[in-house]
Amino acid sequence: MRDLKQTGFADRLSAQAEAKKALLAKFKPKPAAPDPEFDLLAAKRAAEKEAIRQQHEAAKAALRREKEVVQQQVVEAKRMTEEEQEEARRNERRERKAAVKAEQRARRADKKAQRGR
Repeated sequence: MRDLKQTGFADRLSAQAEAKKALLAKFKPKPAAPDPEFDLLAAKRAAEKEAIRQQHEAAKAALRREKEVVQQQVVEAKRMTEEEQEEARRNERRERKAAVKAEQRARRADKKAQRGR
């Protein structure tokens, strides 16, 4: 069979190379068009993250304040119990002194009564 197109060996090699390039070009990733809302979505995500961060900070601050209040109440309760203990010691001492004085008065009264008889 005779070659009707009259192509040479070099022409066939170049055609093969072009066909191979076209086939490989199909598999190359196409350059993607940038999404016009990409910047808006990024800004929205950043705003959401900032809002969440602020909520966490507010929650931590509230927890910290609550912890300080509880600690202050504990300290106040401890101080009150110490004051109550001190007051109880004072009252006990007063009662002991009053009992000793009453006993001394009773002795003096007995001595006077024995002398006067």
